[in-house]
Amino acid sequence: MCVETSVINERARLLFANDAFYNAFSSRDAAAMDALWARQTSVTCIHPGWQTLTSRDEVMESWRAILGNPRAPSIICRGPQAVAKGDVGLVVCYEVIGATVLAASNVFVQEGDAWLLMHHQAGPCEALPAELAGEEPAESVQ
Repeated sequence: MCVETSVINERARLLFANDAFYNAFSSRDAAAMDALWARQTSVTCIHPGWQTLTSRDEVMESWRAILGNPRAPSIICRGPQAVAKGDVGLVVCYEVIGATVLAASNVFVQEGDAWLLMHHQAGPCEALPAELAGEEPAESVQ
């Protein structure tokens, strides 16, 4: 396999892992969410308005609370872009929550054959970029 094909393949795998993250949120599946987070690497998470969570136990407790909350908002993931460098990958995207737009970064690490989350952060931004305004949104996260 040539290097360019390998890079494209890793980006596709990262985007697939990112989709799995938003699908776990959509289905409010705490077990699926837990399976998506690294176990051999330290993990961190910064939810909008929250303090930095710096242990896997804190991160997973936060997701169980969010996924278990029937009032948790629906999220639409828009414009994901992936880059891989060795065993670390980054997906940046936008999360649309009603009229609110968040810029999000999801950092992945390879453990075995899987890309697993090691960091998630989302925070407010002014608006969805113009080039995404006419684009079909990704599947809504309930």
